[in-house]
Amino acid sequence: MVSPGKPSPRSAVKPLSNEQVAKLSRLHHLVNPMRNHPTGPRKDNIAEINAQNPKATQRLLDACAAVVRSRCKVKAWGLERVPEDGVFITACTHVTLFDVFIPMASLFYQGRRPRYMAKAEMASWPIIGKWFQLVGMQPVPRRKGEALAIENESIRILTSGRPLTIWPEGTLTRDPKKWPMSLKPGMAYIALETCKKLGRQVPIYPAATWGAASINHWWPWPRKNVVMGFGEAVDYADLIEDMDSWEGEPPKAAVHELTRRVRESLEAIEAEIRGEQPPAEGYWDYRSMKRVPRD
Repeated sequence: MVSPGKPSPRSAVKPLSNEQVAKLSRLHHLVNPMRNHPTGPRKDNIAEINAQNPKATQRLLDACAAVVRSRCKVKAWGLERVPEDGVFITACTHVTLFDVFIPMASLFYQGRRPRYMAKAEMASWPIIGKWFQLVGMQPVPRRKGEALAIENESIRILTSGRPLTIWPEGTLTRDPKKWPMSLKPGMAYIALETCKKLGRQVPIYPAATWGAASINHWWPWPRKNVVMGFGEAVDYADLIEDMDSWEGEPPKAAVHELTRRVRESLEAIEAEIRGEQPPAEGYWDYRSMKRVPRD
């Protein structure tokens, strides 16, 4: 299935400047996420690591880090928030393919091994598709009628004790200026249904990556700045106060509100990284392919 619309070209946005990175470094402790334990000593989740093809995963991780370092100067903040154990969801922006590799590698280097939802086509890519499956990719068929099966598998992953990484926009953003666009409701449904099954709130961490949209992959030099912000967990305790009384699926109002909170958290982190304000007229809606007012 081909997604409608096309991502805007590199010329639509400016590269992330050295001055802006310096400004961010005064506000946050920026680290290099492409190395082991970038935030300092911590306890690796050995059970997760051993359960996920440890040798193959380490080789892919190191290869991924080498490619990223060759094409950009990457920094991150907030990775100390990554729990050493227990389930959580990471909700990531999807401006470029770097938004897949940088959060994945960052969490792996922090000693966790989340499963992650990715389009099923990636599983059939030569060579690299097999590697992706080895390190925990959960293929997502982007066809009508598949949503329930995808959501149920995601819930199973979380309730089994493994963290999960999701790109809730569902595809590369179609926003002409590359801001986070409308999110699919599946991420919120997965989180709320998992909360009900576990009897507690499951942390959702927003992770926004910016700077890679300006990289020319044929000639990436000089290397561009790329920064990822790993934000504070989104608070939605109020949305699950009455979860014991839910009949069937989580209420649509709760799904909508949690989706809104996550999207606005991603937008706020990206705005801080870019040093810009998002468009005042609203966010990009994937269905209508135009801006709509914020809720």
